Amino acid sequence: MKDKNCGYCMRGELLDNFGIFICDLSVSTLILFKEQSKRGRCIVAYKEHVSEIVDISDDERNAFFADVARAANAIHKVFRPDKLNYGAYGDTGCHLHVHLCPKYKDGDEWGGTFTMNPQKVYLNKEEYAEMIESIKSAL
Repeated sequence: MKDKNCGYCMRGELLDNFGIFICDLSVSTLILFKEQSKRGRCIVAYKEHVSEIVDISDDERNAFFADVARAANAIHKVFRPDKLNYGAYGDTGCHLHVHLCPKYKDGDEWGGTFTMNPQKVYLNKEEYAEMIESIKSAL
């Protein structure tokens, strides 16, 4: 099932508001978060419009978390963060997804929870494209 008002479901302009499609994984989509104050921040969004982890089967849940782990491994290889935080929210969007937020000891917010748009760091098209290719190569 897809929701016509959801960026994860519909992609296009709705997704462009906050992210850039990287690739499809086994049961999810990997998205580069446009706000890059945490270099390498991505989102893994489940392929269907479900709200909760309990809304999918055990096999689908295991595949989803395998996708999260695959993306996390790529982020570690490419960006070498000191820690990768995992955030599963969705109070407003209600689409099952996990934020993968790299943290760096010499960066802001080390030792605390990350914020959605802390410094509003946006890149140019070439920088995004380079990051995406590096992530894809590391998958």
